[in-house]
Amino acid sequence: MGRFHEVYRRSMADPTAFWAEAAEDVAWTRRWDQVVDDSRPPFSRWFVGGETNTCYNAIDRHVEAGRGEQPALIHDSPVTGTVATYTYREMQERIARFAGALRGLGVGYGDRVILYMPMIPEALVAMLATVRIGAVHSVVFGGFAAKELATRIDDATPKVIVSASCGVEGQRVLAYKPLLDRAIELAAHKPQHCVIKQRPQVEAELAPGRDVLWEDAEAAAPPAGCVPVKATDPAYILYTSGTTGQPKGVVRPTGGHLVALKWSMKNIYDVDPGDVYWAASDVGWVVGHSYIVYAPLFHGCTTVLYEGKPVGTPDAGAFWRVIADHKVKVMFTAPTAIRAIKKEDPDGKLLAKYDMSNFKAQFLAGERCDPDTLKWCQDKLKVPTVDHWWQTETGWPIVSNCLGIEELPYKPGSPTHPVPGWDVQVLAPDGSAVKPNEIGAISIKLPLPPGALSTLWNNDDRFVTSYMTEYPGFYQTGDAGVIDDDGYLHVMTRTDDIINVAGHRLSTGGMEEVLANHPDVAECAVIGVADALKGQVPLGFLVLKDGVNKPHEQIVAEVVTMVRERIGPVAAFKVATVVQRLPKTRSGKILRRTMQKIADGQDVAAPATIDDPAILGEIAQSLQTVGYPQKG
Repeated sequence: MGRFHEVYRRSMADPTAFWAEAAEDVAWTRRWDQVVDDSRPPFSRWFVGGETNTCYNAIDRHVEAGRGEQPALIHDSPVTGTVATYTYREMQERIARFAGALRGLGVGYGDRVILYMPMIPEALVAMLATVRIGAVHSVVFGGFAAKELATRIDDATPKVIVSASCGVEGQRVLAYKPLLDRAIELAAHKPQHCVIKQRPQVEAELAPGRDVLWEDAEAAAPPAGCVPVKATDPAYILYTSGTTGQPKGVVRPTGGHLVALKWSMKNIYDVDPGDVYWAASDVGWVVGHSYIVYAPLFHGCTTVLYEGKPVGTPDAGAFWRVIADHKVKVMFTAPTAIRAIKKEDPDGKLLAKYDMSNFKAQFLAGERCDPDTLKWCQDKLKVPTVDHWWQTETGWPIVSNCLGIEELPYKPGSPTHPVPGWDVQVLAPDGSAVKPNEIGAISIKLPLPPGALSTLWNNDDRFVTSYMTEYPGFYQTGDAGVIDDDGYLHVMTRTDDIINVAGHRLSTGGMEEVLANHPDVAECAVIGVADALKGQVPLGFLVLKDGVNKPHEQIVAEVVTMVRERIGPVAAFKVATVVQRLPKTRSGKILRRTMQKIADGQDVAAPATIDDPAILGEIAQSLQTVGYPQKG
C-alpha cells in the first residue's frame, strides 16, 4: 500500500484521531472538548467547545512568529496598471484599523456584513476585519445584478455593507454604487451603513447619513483586536444558486474551516510557508474565499490577488507573466481560463517569454475538465496538472491528486481519488452502492469532514431537504458519475438544473423565472449547451402567447437584456429561439436533458415517457436556426 492509500485508510478508520492531529496546526484560545459531535444527524459539529479566531490564524500568528516582514498579499492589476505588495505586518495594521471602523459602525459578535467588492486589497481587508471582531461576512460577487444582491441582503440582514465605486472588467468599468443603491431600494431589510471605497475610475455618490467613505471610517476608529469565537460559530455565509431561484446561504463553521484548509495546503497542493500561491478566481466565489484569502494565509504563504483576465490583459500570456513576476509555485484556475488561453495561443508560444522555473503545479477546478485541456496544460507547462473536484458547499477539495502526500497516476477525465476525510460513494436510486464503472449519484457518507457546510443560513429544513433527504446517511452532491476499478472518481453530469458557465455555477431555473416574466412568453425552458470556451452556456426556448405579432428577434433581444439585468453578465445568456411547443413527458415535465443532447449533437432516442415524439424533430430544426449543434 502506498503512502496516499495509507493516509486515506487512516482518515476513514479513525476520523476523530485524524482530524484531532490536523487541528494541532491551528492556534486555539480554548481547546475543544469533543472532536466531532454527530449525535443529531444529518447535522455534525466539529471541535465542539473549542474557541479560536480566523483572522488571528491568518495574520497575527505569523507576525508574532517573526514573519511580519514576509509578503502576505501581492495585488496585481493589469487593468489598472498597478502592482502592490503588503507584508503580514502591514496587513495586520490595515485589518485591525478597518475592524475598528466596523465596530464603530455598530458591528459586533455574530452580526453580518455583506461585501460587494472588486478584486482589490480592501476586499481581503474587509473579509478579515469582519471575522477579526467575531462577525460573519457574506461576499456577493461584485457586479451581480441588483435583484440578486437584494435577495441576499434580505436573507443575511447585514448591519453594514462594504463596497467600492466600481470594478474593472477587462476594458470595461462597471459602476457598483447604482447597483448597490437599487438593491437596497428593492430589499425589505435596510443596512444601517455602507462603507464605500472610492476608486479613481469612477466616483460614487454617497447617500448622506448612510454611506461612509472607507478612509473616513478608518480614520475615526481605534484598531480592534481579535475576538475569540466558538469553533461551531459561522465564519461566513456564501450564497449558491438554488434550483428554486432562491439562493442558498451556505454556512461555513469557523473551526472546521480553519483545520481543513490549513491541512489542504501542504497535503493537496504541496506548498510550504513562504511559498507564493495563486488562485486565479474571484473573492465572490468559494475558490476566492478558500484559496485566495484563507488557506494561503492560514499556512503562511504569499497569496496573489489578480485583477485581470487570462486573455486581453494584455494577451494570452497574462497568467505566465504573473507566475514569472511573482515566482508563483502553485496556481489554481478554472479550465475555461486555460481554454481561453489555448484558443488565442494554441502552440503556447507566449510561454517562451517568461521564466517559469519556480512553477511546480497547475490545479484546475470549477467545472469538468475536458481531457484536451488537461493534455495541453501538461504538454505546454511541463508540470503536474491536477484536475480536482469540489463544491461551494464542501469548501475544499473532495477528490484530488494529493501532491503533498503522494502523486498518483493520472487518468484524463478523472480528478483522481477521494481526498482523506471524504467517504465518497456512488449510489443507485435505491440507495445501494453501484458496482465499479456503473453510473450513479455521487454521494458522501456522513458525517462530512471539517470545513464542509454545517447548514444553510436560517434554514435547517432546506439544508436537510436539499442535501440529506434523497439518500439518508449521505450528503447528495447533485452530480452523477462512476468510480472505476482503481477507486478513481469520474464526474459525468449534474443531476439537477445547475449549469456551469466558465466555472460559475448558475441555475437555469433562475433564468427561466426571468424569461417567464416577459409579457409575450407563455412558456420557456433554459438548458446548458456545450461551449468550447466557457464549458457551458445557457440557451433559451420560448413558446409565445397566442396572438403575439412582434418580430421574434425583438422578443429574443428583450429576454437577453432581462437576464443580463436580473442575473448579470456572468450568466452569458445570449441565445434563445422561439418554438411552437416544448417536449414534455405525459405528466407535463419538460424534457430538458433530451433537448440538451440534441443541442450538443448527441444521438437521441425518444424517451418512453414523451407525449409526442414528433416534437423532437421540431426542436432540432429550431436549434439549427441558432447554430446548434455547433460544427467542429
